[in-house]
Amino acid sequence: MRHLLTLEDIDRASLIRLLDRAEGFRTTGAARDLLAGRTVLTLFFEPSTRTRTSFVLAAKRLGADTLNFDLSHSSTSKGESLLDTLHTLEAMRLDALVVRHDENGMPAWLAAHANTGVAVINAGDGTHAHPTQGLLDALTILQRRPDLERLRVVICGDIRHSRVARSDAQALHALGVQDIRLCAPRAMQPDALDEFPGCSAVEGFDTALAGADVVIMLRIQKERMAETQFPDAAQYHAHYGLDARRLALAGPDCQVLHPGPINRGIEIAPEVADGPQSRILDQVANGVAVRMAVLAELLAPPP
Repeated sequence: MRHLLTLEDIDRASLIRLLDRAEGFRTTGAARDLLAGRTVLTLFFEPSTRTRTSFVLAAKRLGADTLNFDLSHSSTSKGESLLDTLHTLEAMRLDALVVRHDENGMPAWLAAHANTGVAVINAGDGTHAHPTQGLLDALTILQRRPDLERLRVVICGDIRHSRVARSDAQALHALGVQDIRLCAPRAMQPDALDEFPGCSAVEGFDTALAGADVVIMLRIQKERMAETQFPDAAQYHAHYGLDARRLALAGPDCQVLHPGPINRGIEIAPEVADGPQSRILDQVANGVAVRMAVLAELLAPPP
């Protein structure tokens, strides 16, 4: 692998290799000499807490030097083009560029226009993809349920605008999950299921939850919606919020995931977010291990 831009075309063997490597980092900890002398820069055009911080921690735990690109104090605020910014950063001999952007395809565009061997990692682009989130969600599920072929997974919320939903569906389908249910109000359903391999669409949340082993809740992406699409929060929670009553409709010990940030009382009730079936903080912890695995795969591939 030279870049990680999407999970769309990654095969099962490659996914398993990355997840095994991540699990190894999670259980054994840092490998501070693995990326010694390498430099990783985060280039985020959108706000981030979990993803940016975990990439920085991942790089540091592998021994790499890290830099955060501050847009507000960069020459982009003076009119410098993104292409000129890319080549300027490349001239400083970076090894990896971790990119988040609000435009679909921007990390791939940067990878295509890079003049050096810099590795580009997509940390989320528009509504298109969030590959490391897809990987960490798969790892979180696998840790308790290795029998992926038998799982019933529900992804509920703003599917239409969610890059997480797309990457989760691609990862889980490639790993062999046969039953993936996409649940959303009509305005938040995707136009077509082509981007969601192996998935079925279910509008009623109670129906979708029947017998589910995993529920992945999604945040309403208000920043990607027109004003007229904003749902009423109370009505949304009444029909699509995951509370204790609804969770009881799922299978026993159903795992609850959420990529964050959480809107408590809208897509998920506090008693579920903080309850015994919640894996939300495990996702955060696994994010560091997964991003360590991705950086290691790109910058220090195994022999």
